[in-house]
Amino acid sequence: MDPQAFIRLSIGSLGLRLSGTTLNGTKSGISALSSPCVCEIRLRGFPVQTSSVPFISSPEATVDNYNVASSFYLEESDLNALLEPGCFYAPHACLEIVVFTGHKGGHCGVGIKRQQVGTFKLEVGPEWGDGKPVTLFNGWIGIGKNKQDTGKPGAELHLRVKLDPDPRYVFQFEDKTKLSPQIVQLQGNIKQPIFSCKFSQDRVSPVDPLNNFWSTSVDGSELDVEKRERKGWKVKIHDLSGSAVAAAFITTPFVPSTGCDWVAKSNPGAWLIVHPDVCRPGCWQPWGKLEAWRERGIRDTICCRFHLLSEGQENGGDLLMSEILISAEKGGEFYIDTDRQVRAATSPLPSPRSSGDFAALSPVAGGFVMSCRVQGDGKCSKPLVQLAMRHVTCVEDAAIFMALAAAVDLSIEACRPFRRRLRRSSRHSW
Repeated sequence: MDPQAFIRLSIGSLGLRLSGTTLNGTKSGISALSSPCVCEIRLRGFPVQTSSVPFISSPEATVDNYNVASSFYLEESDLNALLEPGCFYAPHACLEIVVFTGHKGGHCGVGIKRQQVGTFKLEVGPEWGDGKPVTLFNGWIGIGKNKQDTGKPGAELHLRVKLDPDPRYVFQFEDKTKLSPQIVQLQGNIKQPIFSCKFSQDRVSPVDPLNNFWSTSVDGSELDVEKRERKGWKVKIHDLSGSAVAAAFITTPFVPSTGCDWVAKSNPGAWLIVHPDVCRPGCWQPWGKLEAWRERGIRDTICCRFHLLSEGQENGGDLLMSEILISAEKGGEFYIDTDRQVRAATSPLPSPRSSGDFAALSPVAGGFVMSCRVQGDGKCSKPLVQLAMRHVTCVEDAAIFMALAAAVDLSIEACRPFRRRLRRSSRHSW
């Protein structure tokens, strides 16, 4: 499998400090640094990202050299767009970081206006496309407007800006997941078949090893209940030889919560993501759990929460890897990215295989792991999946993420509102 070239632009080690004169006075116009400082990180063509900026109040205090406040992931087309000349007032694209003190909005009916501390700009240059690791900036720089006026240092921002190659494998389901499509790898205009996906909606047969995970059964008394729940969905991922290399199946049915007709957070549906157990042929080993529910509002969203299950802990040790909101109408992107999500993790995490090898899914490595773009309610979704090359050591590693992507895609449909039941007495109420 050949990866596609991506670049990771990371901004981290943020800190803000002032000179002693400025700290005790208001000549700089910055008199509210006791309030939290935040910054907006802007790059043309990408959504604005926001991060807090720690205030360095004493010479002994230091910035966190391992902190990553923001990351942008650029493919070749993004770089080309950034390097193209812009309009007359902005001929060159820049990475721009604007620091503010105070909050947006108001408090107790009184409006609070943010105050701009200063701006850092870094022009996009040809070195961005070299595909090599490079530190574009690392250290302190003055950003306060008063430094030219008073001759004294004003606000100073500490930051580290780095470029790192971040190659990815890109896959796409060639049709809706329920139609059991082929999964191809994309490399430019070339599509290479890698996996096949087999969807089934019936409950597993007695000879299927997956039936060991089912804890409920259906009988005649449950037929009425089954109309109000979605269960028995299963997806298997097969390699080119036809061998099943990963699977996902519903373990907790998607049912409407009490008093409403949608799957609520209080009782989410759940999928188990599994891979073959190399120590026990014909058996499956749990790898991850995906929970999903519908959040109601002006625009409904589907929340997908993914836990990675720790090996060797039969009674539940798991690690929250992602919790993402996806527009129910328009669809969106599910992702696992340790730079964009706070996790409590202190040890390396197991790769999908149980053969003793370990992928780089560890908090030390950090960064992007995978993403899956899906469509919204009632639309023909052909999931587009990206995997960081450093997290894929074999075909089986990629397959388990295909199973996760299939579960995310099917969760959009599984979380559709249920039809309201009509009371039988209402037929004769007139």
